[in-house]
Amino acid sequence: MGLHCFADYRLQFLAWLRTATSGKNQESNIKKTIKDCGLEGVENIKRIIMAQEIEKKFLVEGDFKPFVKKATRITQGYLSSVPERTVRVRVKGDKGFITIKGIGSASGASRFEWEKEIPVEEVQELLKICEPGVIDKTRYLVDVGNHTYEVDEFYGDNEGLTVAEVELGAEDEAFEKPSWLGKEVTGDAKYYNSMLAKNPYKNWK
Repeated sequence: MGLHCFADYRLQFLAWLRTATSGKNQESNIKKTIKDCGLEGVENIKRIIMAQEIEKKFLVEGDFKPFVKKATRITQGYLSSVPERTVRVRVKGDKGFITIKGIGSASGASRFEWEKEIPVEEVQELLKICEPGVIDKTRYLVDVGNHTYEVDEFYGDNEGLTVAEVELGAEDEAFEKPSWLGKEVTGDAKYYNSMLAKNPYKNWK
């Protein structure tokens, strides 16, 4: 598929998101706009509304690497960084993904999320029409107690920043905090990857 087709798709897709996520009757809106935009191929309507991630985010201030069980390089960009409907495309290892995230809860720990695997070649094309700023990082998985921390070490304009996230079943779920964990930054928008693409860590100093 050519870049022009992807550009048309992006405009159509974002128009669909604006309509589908507005108003009280979200599920009806989604069904109607999928049909109107010819996007019947989008799967699992209810997941777009109901899927939810609950995460706590922290700065990393100690040496976590001796405990790493897996490391994966990630490159990602944003078709839309609007908080109400962030749309991300990502190459993670040898796989490609498109992800939609809704606005966070008051605490910043919970937000709606929908993700679909797509060919890496399509991600590479979509990255060409993303908003300025690409995130380049390595994600490390570290088991701590009953949870797995995802630790992101950033490169490029975000060199020097390392952030850890832990996914929970509920916002008040107890979890173990390792010694290398620093200040909690859950809900602090400047640490969102979509914001780091616009205002990278190098500009904070």
